[in-house]
Formats: sequence, C-alpha cells, structure tokens
Amino acid sequence: MANQVTITAVRARSFTVPTDAPEADGTFAWEKTTIVVVHIEAAGQIGLGYSYTDASVAGLIGETLASVLEGGNVFDIPRLNAALWGAVRNLGRSGLAASAISALDTALWDLKARLLDLPLARLFGLARDTVEIYGSGGFTSYDDRQLSAQLAGWVEREGCRAVKMKIGSEPERGPSRMAIAKHAIGEAALFIDANGAFTPKRACAFAQAAAAFDVAWFEEPVTSDDPAGLAMVRSRAPVGMEIAAGEYVYTPDDMRGLLAAGAVDVAQADVTRCGGYSGFRTIAALCEAAHVDLSGHCAPALHLPVAVAAPRFRHLEWFHDHVRIERMLFDGAPVARDGLIAPDLSRPGNGLTFKHQDAQAYAV
Repeated sequence: MANQVTITAVRARSFTVPTDAPEADGTFAWEKTTIVVVHIEAAGQIGLGYSYTDASVAGLIGETLASVLEGGNVFDIPRLNAALWGAVRNLGRSGLAASAISALDTALWDLKARLLDLPLARLFGLARDTVEIYGSGGFTSYDDRQLSAQLAGWVEREGCRAVKMKIGSEPERGPSRMAIAKHAIGEAALFIDANGAFTPKRACAFAQAAAAFDVAWFEEPVTSDDPAGLAMVRSRAPVGMEIAAGEYVYTPDDMRGLLAAGAVDVAQADVTRCGGYSGFRTIAALCEAAHVDLSGHCAPALHLPVAVAAPRFRHLEWFHDHVRIERMLFDGAPVARDGLIAPDLSRPGNGLTFKHQDAQAYAV
C-alpha cells in the first residue's frame, strides 16, 4: 500500500425513520429519528460513517466539509481532523458541526482499515474481545404494559444484566414506574435517565426515592451544562448509586470540565457527537488519566470497534431506536448474546455495509 492514498470523493445523505411508537424522555418527545450517512472513497475502497443528528448536517458536509477532505491522504487522519475543526471555527464547533465531523471521522477510520484489509477493532488494538451492553428505552410515553414488556425483553432475549428507563417528565409517576421496572427485570440492575430534567435539589430528592428500587445508575439528573450541579447530586446520592453524564460532550474540553468538577462516577461519550473515533479515543485517555470509567452512548454498531479497544470501558448502550435502525439500514450490525456483543473480525473496517436500496424509502 502506497504512503499517499488520496481521497477522491465524499458523499453524505440524510434518512429519517419513524419510531415504532411515540417516544419521550424527561425533556423531549419525538416520533422520528434522522441519521446522516457518509461515504468517503479512496483507491477503490469506500469508508462508511454516520451520525444521528439533523438532516441539515448532510448539507454542511456537502457544501463546506467535503472539499476539506478531497485530495487529502486518508492515512493522515490527525491532519484531516485539524482541517475539519478549523473549517468550522466561525460556525461553532459544538452541535451540528461536531456531529458532521464525527460522521466524517468514523468514515475515515473505516476507510483506512478497509485499505489495510483489517478489522477496525484490530487497527485500534483490542483491549477485550466483547463489550457488555445494557438495554435502553423505557420511554415516559410508554404505558405500564409497554414499559414492562420492553425491559423484560432485554433481560430474557438479549441477556442484559442491566436496563435503563426514562424518567422526569412526570416525576410523581416515578416510583410506580420504577416498581414496575424492578418487577419486570428481576435480578438485573435498574438504571434511570432524567435527561437533565431536574434542578440539583430536586434530583437529590428523586435519588433518595429511587434508592428504594435499588437504582444503580442515575444519568443526567441535571443538565450536563451544570457540572457543579451534577457534582452536588453525586456527593449526596445514596451509597451504590452512580451518577453518569457526558452524552452531550462535543469536544475533549467538555469532558475535561466534567472530570475536573468531579461531576460523574462514570463518564459517557458518543462517537456520533464527540468527534468520531478520534474524539472518543482522546476522551478515553482523559478518563483513564482521571481513573473514571467510560460508557458508550447509543449507536452500538458504530461504537463497537472502538469500545473493545478503549481502556476503562464499562458498557455500551443498547438503545431501542438505534438498534432497530442499524438492523434496518446496515448489514453486519451486531447481535447480542448473553448481554454481550463482539466485532466480526472476519470483516474489514467497521464490518458494516449500508443497504442503499432498503434505505431509499427513508431518504430526506
């Protein structure tokens, strides 16, 4: 393989997939999910990446960021990343711009691995063979029957040893819903996610109530924009209840702030938001240096190659919407067994192949 492998094309398209039922969490409700899929070409190979974001990100990539990569050497990913982040300086790095760069970065790494005919997990270097997953959904829009069936299904079908439910939109219903969840999942651990719905004092009170249901994980009890508030909740949480946040980390600086504030027991990062695999690996190093475990947020098929390589990696979110979409739109999406998923080391790159024909019905 030559040292110079030139990127010849960058393409991005948006697809919107309706949910299978109305969904809501502590602060938001939705009935569809949009995924922006990126393909990058070089030397006859195509790299695949994506982000769960707004459809406008495809335009940002096509009109602004594709030209930054075209003509560059696919093996020089740090240089290409620096150019991408430089190109969005006046647009604002976080949010949509970070999501666009994340999709491009994951495609670059996939392309590099395919050019080398290596599984991406091997290129990163395995720290473990499998990754533990936890079932995630339990939306506040679900009735009691839907909640019980979904949570129990992850334990019985996928073998998950933990499941997560949404709380916060109607706090008064929290205790009855957590009781239903505990009955449904038996010995499995119960996680809850408020998506930043509470003030610090209200979050502390809810945490005390949740302790009666052996809640082991309280995610975003307050917004991640308030590290001091998260740290307060963490300091007052019942023994055995971990505080988690980080899904809205867009840059390493965001994570550095959470860690410096002592805001979390377990940090979260999302490759579709935090700068792709490059950003995730930097965040993993920050967590290792801070002696804090790291958990992957959503997009399980995309996270898997870097999750098996990251130090101090705890588990990966088996999110209802994304598991469903990745099975619909990609060949090679992982299958859970005994609460674990593993990369297919017989396939190069991230092991995924986009189903163009199947996806066409959802094109934006």
